[in-house]
Amino acid sequence: MITKRYAGILDTTLREGEQTPGVNFSVEQRVMIARSLSDLGVRMIETGHPSVSPDVLEGIRQIVRMKDQGMISSELIAHSRSLASDIDLAVSTGVDRVAIFYGVSGSHLSSKTHRTQEEALQIIGEGVERARSQGVKVRFTPEDASRTDWDYLTDVIRTAESAGADRIGIADTVGIMLPWRTRAMFRQLSRSFPGLEFDIHAHNDLGNAVGNSLAAVEGGATIVHATVNGLGERVGITPTQVIAVALKYHMSIEAADLTKLAGVSEMVERFSGIKLQPNYPVTGRYAFVHKSGVHVAGIMNNPSTYEFIDPSLFGRERDFTIDKYTGKHALASRLSSLGLKCSGNQLDILMERIKSSPETSSFTDDAIMAMVSELQTVSVDDVSTQSRIT
Repeated sequence: MITKRYAGILDTTLREGEQTPGVNFSVEQRVMIARSLSDLGVRMIETGHPSVSPDVLEGIRQIVRMKDQGMISSELIAHSRSLASDIDLAVSTGVDRVAIFYGVSGSHLSSKTHRTQEEALQIIGEGVERARSQGVKVRFTPEDASRTDWDYLTDVIRTAESAGADRIGIADTVGIMLPWRTRAMFRQLSRSFPGLEFDIHAHNDLGNAVGNSLAAVEGGATIVHATVNGLGERVGITPTQVIAVALKYHMSIEAADLTKLAGVSEMVERFSGIKLQPNYPVTGRYAFVHKSGVHVAGIMNNPSTYEFIDPSLFGRERDFTIDKYTGKHALASRLSSLGLKCSGNQLDILMERIKSSPETSSFTDDAIMAMVSELQTVSVDDVSTQSRIT
């Protein structure tokens, strides 16, 4: 029986992530992303599907050479259909593992592959055996597993295991699973197949990818598939930065170096051309920025009142905006951080002016400094009678 020690991350930014509409990484970018992911500490990197194009193939080969030179430590994986030509090309790249997939749900068999269940089992077994006979480890992924009849899914897994696969990737291909069902599914799979390890590949179509991934780990999954910034087909899959923090917070699992998450996120944002929304979890610009006066007062007294985790763990700092929601303590704190001093009356006047400017979404430090400078060039009595600082 395999001893399941901990859950790790398989980052598939270079494969699933590049399937985001409009995203195409250059060979150089692929190599840089792979190096950064290894430095981040992810356990596995899915380097791509070598049959897709010559540049993907070249990128995989360069990444493998980097591992041979000791520059990458993560296990390297090449993606493959259950076709002899795909499998042989994937093996030829020198990766550690080939990940073979095949659609097994009723809709995939009837509308995509046009195979019977029995024919599909034969194709799966032959594909796994072909890869294993060439000396590489194999993960088999039953595509659309979450919509596959349970009895047939277990037949598929049994076939792949008998052919030599040591990992099974359970794909929620259209993102329709719920956490409680995911947990139960992985518990049953882990009990039914104690000699296998299981991955979760959770799409985010209903916004449940992170929840389903955590539930799968609770149920026995040892690898979570993820992409930096949650890239992928349609709305993407589990985001690497979010699941890394969630595993740390909820399960004390060190799946990645949290201090490097922001840097990797920024790199992938730049290379992909997909801008990260500012309120994105963990690495978004607003992830640790507070606005409400009540919230700001709370974090100034005790950050845990409105933060679930210390942002310094990510190499980040908390901040707060200055606008009509700002309280006096927050304003005084911002002035202090800028090296500015105001009397009590001046602070009251400044607070009044800020709250009387609802059209200003946020006052910059330069704007605050200018307002304070003008306050301090006139008498308090004169300023207090003005309706507005100009």
